[in-house]
Amino acid sequence: MGYLLFKTLLSALLIVGASEAGKRNPLIGATLASIPLVSVLAMVWMYLESGDVVKVTQFSRDVLWLVLPSLLLFVVLIVLLERGIGFFAALGLAIMATVAGYWWMLYWLKNGM
Repeated sequence: MGYLLFKTLLSALLIVGASEAGKRNPLIGATLASIPLVSVLAMVWMYLESGDVVKVTQFSRDVLWLVLPSLLLFVVLIVLLERGIGFFAALGLAIMATVAGYWWMLYWLKNGM
């Protein structure tokens, strides 16, 4: 239970740190947010708990492909905000585009690769 609490607190601190840094300097906040901290932490926890390099390798490969549809969030959000769409509407539409991108990529990875 202590280990799970440690993982949760460390992960939360990294997210809050990026958010707080972004308030002071958007570029620094964006830099921190763009570092694949969640993926790195997941790989570290996965390896420490299982020692399974094959599982970490497959996880890394899957993340590599799934980063592509995640970029839709930022592209769609920027385009919509620049066109004057309200923030929450733009964010909602960007999230929907990202979900559609994930569905397509997961389908492609499962059936077309």
